Amino acid sequence: MPGRMLQLLSLLQSRREWSGTELAQRLQVTDRTVRRDVDRLRELGYPVDGTTGTAGGYRLASGRNLPPLLLDDEEAVAVAVGLTATAGTITGIEETAVRALAKLRQVLPARLRARVDAVAAATTAVGPGSPNGADADVLGVLATACRDHELVAFAYSRRDGSTSRRRVEPHRLVTGYGLWYLVAFDPERSDWRTFRADRITAPAPTHARFTPREPPADAAAQVRRAIAEAPYRHRARATVAAPVEHVRAKLPRLLPARLQPVDELSCVVTFGTDEVGSIVTDLAALGVPFVLDEADDELRDRLRTTGRWLLDAAPRTAPGTTAPGRPAP
Repeated sequence: MPGRMLQLLSLLQSRREWSGTELAQRLQVTDRTVRRDVDRLRELGYPVDGTTGTAGGYRLASGRNLPPLLLDDEEAVAVAVGLTATAGTITGIEETAVRALAKLRQVLPARLRARVDAVAAATTAVGPGSPNGADADVLGVLATACRDHELVAFAYSRRDGSTSRRRVEPHRLVTGYGLWYLVAFDPERSDWRTFRADRITAPAPTHARFTPREPPADAAAQVRRAIAEAPYRHRARATVAAPVEHVRAKLPRLLPARLQPVDELSCVVTFGTDEVGSIVTDLAALGVPFVLDEADDELRDRLRTTGRWLLDAAPRTAPGTTAPGRPAP
């Protein structure tokens, strides 16, 4: 919400008057959400006037000093994290996100400005999809440790649900495919590791500095390889009756390495996940015929079950028609 409030305020400052519908479309929210956000700005002291007309609208009153946008520490870092990720992962608004981040930085106190700068400096975008699921405070600690070359300790939840304590040399934060990742060297395992930030809890600096190592590859390539080679519980391969461009548009978070063209009208898609339902969802999202070339029994059973549910939910005949061989009433 803080990021949306900042965007709403920026829009109101950029033009004399906006209709509620226009603001809702620009913010990709409902008219009701716009009204709530406007009320929140008013509570913070911003003079937002309502305008009359067929649709109604809003404008900032002129000739008055505007108060600063009031954000607590967590909100400010969360906004900066969101803008930093947006600048690298959503095509077409990179410059807008960078400008908004620069404006936010100017009004932050020095202690928060340092955290925001650390997040921006330590972040690399690797693929599409706005990242989510990571705590802003966690990202702030990890980014600062990357910047200061300081060992960081944390608890990490593995894929099987077990937890281990890790003490690593952080190198880079990476956003992409809907998640945040930490690329770091693990001295205990004498190897580079990739950690999902949403599985990291209670990160703490150790006040022990380290000399940065030369990574085996750039951080983006490290994350791509880690995702592709992860020991997923479920893997599948399907030949899809659609060109590569169609699949990329429908499944933007799919790794490029998992998509291979067969010809101009078909391609092979490889899936890997710990939740079998996500493969079913992705296959259904394609909206075209496919042949399942490889899959485990659990995935095949889930596909059959889902297919039966969909058939049972579908009407037997179209509205206003009768079933074959059955006279009209």
